[in-house]
Amino acid sequence: MTNQLPTHQPVLLKETVEGLFIQPDGIYVDATFGRGGHSRAILQQLSANGRLLGLDRDPTAVEAGQTLAETDSRFAMEHCAFSELSTVIHSRLWQGKVNGILMDIGVSSPQLDEAERGFSFQHDGPLDMRMDPTSGMSAADWLASAEMNEIATVIKTLGEERYGKRIASAIVETREHTPITTTKQLADLVDKASPTRDKFKHPATRTFQAIRIFINSELEELTSALEQALEVMAVGGRLVVISFHSLEDRIVKRFFRDQAKGDDLPAHFPVTADQLNPRLRIIGKAIKADEAELSVNVRSRSAVLRVAEKLA
Repeated sequence: MTNQLPTHQPVLLKETVEGLFIQPDGIYVDATFGRGGHSRAILQQLSANGRLLGLDRDPTAVEAGQTLAETDSRFAMEHCAFSELSTVIHSRLWQGKVNGILMDIGVSSPQLDEAERGFSFQHDGPLDMRMDPTSGMSAADWLASAEMNEIATVIKTLGEERYGKRIASAIVETREHTPITTTKQLADLVDKASPTRDKFKHPATRTFQAIRIFINSELEELTSALEQALEVMAVGGRLVVISFHSLEDRIVKRFFRDQAKGDDLPAHFPVTADQLNPRLRIIGKAIKADEAELSVNVRSRSAVLRVAEKLA
């Protein structure tokens, strides 16, 4: 039975399944369930003894996952951030037994498409941006109270926006007489504050990205989840991570590189590579969507997939 969900095309689906190198009787985790596209493909590779756990902090995604769990006993769904991965795995006594973990980082297509979630300037809606609308501070609440310097730093650092200070100043000036509560308000404000135009990007793209990353602590979540994934995986287990912008990919690339290198010892220290205790082996090169996928799923254009295998 197929549950009726909003149309969603998972990115790099074939490459993800191949990267996980699925064992039919294995234990797997989809740490960012979304609408379950990747999970369904993983389940197709599992035997009756295989198990798949879905995680998501978005209540709508959790609801979709629970519907899937009702129709497939091999699957279970948990409402949590992926920084809670270790806690969930230990509660199931799966530590050291997980054969593969998938992380598809960032905002999902359905979240962008639902105006009421406030992630996108393409649709006017309340300025929320929380992955889990039931907890934490919304983007509107933060913008109403944050200091100008903090707003500028977030936009410049997390959005890599060169006009961060100018945009932050416009936000503070506007909120003194008009609360900024909708996505259209913020997008229009950023548009007016930006002195130049990128013909391929809306002027608000980087600002929305920055605020979303900050509100959801996305980079901190990712850093924590990578460490926890390595802890709970079985030797030979695969870690597959899909990221969508340079800040995320930089964290993943550095983590894989550092864990593949092993212990940080002084240069010319008399040890072999094996004695440095590498914890990961990087599998292949970073993978991007091919022309065929780009032609049917434009949001895959910035996706980068990396795969590593646990050594010890």
